[in-house]
Amino acid sequence: MKILVDADSCPIEARELVLRAAKRTRTPAVFAANRVIPGIEGECITMLVCPAGEGAADDRLTQEAEKGDLAVTRDIPLAERLLGLGATVLDDRGRIFSADNIREKISLRDFTVNLAESGYEFERSAAYGRRELKAFADSFDKLLTKLTAHCTNSNK
Repeated sequence: MKILVDADSCPIEARELVLRAAKRTRTPAVFAANRVIPGIEGECITMLVCPAGEGAADDRLTQEAEKGDLAVTRDIPLAERLLGLGATVLDDRGRIFSADNIREKISLRDFTVNLAESGYEFERSAAYGRRELKAFADSFDKLLTKLTAHCTNSNK
């Protein structure tokens, strides 16, 4: 089991939380981005710098993903791909993606993209503050505990 992070769009506070948790639990963590992100280092931490271009980091994360991994992304199409590979996926606001809700989220995303392409303007997402970080921390901690316990039990 490892933690996968779509690091390009992940807020600094959420990245730092993942780094601390990975180091504390000695869980391998893989961060993928199109650029070097300072501070992503340490034992069991990997920073993958992907080529510039649409979807390069997403493709790399899907190459790294395995059943039982925990992934963090706000990219809904990437979340769908990772779910298909057996990963547990949540966004940086603590919302958990699942087989039951991903199609609805894809449809809503496609609808908003079509509105934007048609010239309609709207607020994309609220600012990232304490409430959002707490929601992420709670969901992340719960899922990490569950998945690491499952891995420990599977290895016995």
